Amino acid sequence: MHAIRLHTFGPAEHLTYEETPDPSPAPGQVRIAVTAAGAHLLDTAIRAGIKGPLPELPALPTIPGREVAGTVESLGEGVEKSWLGKRVVAHIGFAPGGYAELTVTEASRLHEIPEDLDDAQAVALIGTGRTTMGILQFAELTPASVAVIPAAAGGIGTLLVQYAKHAGATVIGLAGGPEKTALVEANGADLAVDYKTPDWPDKVRTYLTELSANDANGSNGANGATVVFDGVGGEAGLAAVDLLAPGGEHIVFGWSGKGLHDGEPLTFTDEQLAARGITQTGVLGPVMMRKAGGDNPVRTLELAALAEAAKGHFTPAVQRYPLSEAARAHADLENRRTVGKVVLIP
Repeated sequence: MHAIRLHTFGPAEHLTYEETPDPSPAPGQVRIAVTAAGAHLLDTAIRAGIKGPLPELPALPTIPGREVAGTVESLGEGVEKSWLGKRVVAHIGFAPGGYAELTVTEASRLHEIPEDLDDAQAVALIGTGRTTMGILQFAELTPASVAVIPAAAGGIGTLLVQYAKHAGATVIGLAGGPEKTALVEANGADLAVDYKTPDWPDKVRTYLTELSANDANGSNGANGATVVFDGVGGEAGLAAVDLLAPGGEHIVFGWSGKGLHDGEPLTFTDEQLAARGITQTGVLGPVMMRKAGGDNPVRTLELAALAEAAKGHFTPAVQRYPLSEAARAHADLENRRTVGKVVLIP
């Protein structure tokens, strides 16, 4: 088979397209003929040698990738025979191997893909969609909500916009550049703003004032936004938090933004939160899993994302690259040249 291999941690060009031996499924595993493999910012950090949430970095050489869709073409011992030939999607965990024409994973990780969902969209839902559902556990969106979503053209941002609109909320999406803001608007945001323009917070405040004036009760947006879904931090994240009304929520799930505290989440002291009259919740990791509950919270969130797609509430945005161009996909991810979920196609 062909696969992407990493022999030395470092920049994107260290990813190479090679011919490698076919993997064989162990007991309890299946082998998947991969039709779509998800690429994530975490993958770029691992490639660079940054451990992040991993217990340890993978041994080299390695085949990166943790999210795949495709067809089950071989079964390990003990696997239910009905899986053979099924179109499936799976998050294969922190064990790498997804950037390949073939991969193996435990049968317990599989989800059958609904007929009306293509494989690349399914990959977006199993990773990005799962995380989105985990984030949304911490926000009760209603028609009275005014949600500000930085990075609204990204994979998670796209789904947050769609979910918030289906909940009846007013949605303000932030994105970098006119092309991305046009996509955010087309995705259903009530206001799409280019955060690369210096006066963008003033545009949002003007919109909130007009929103309040046109509201029969004079309350919607009167004092600002009710929630910020912050996956970027940095200067854009701070400016978004400044738009929150007293009683607003700052929900933190990432810190990819530039400028202020690069590479760190945007946090406030208890005194700063009290002065602003807002709350802040970091939602990644164990806190998200505890909130999901149950014996298998990861699977619970994956099923929830697939259910939202089945109801028409989620339509993932996908940007496809040939598997052989994984290095270009990583470089584009790191330089914010992508829209939606990045998916590699063997």
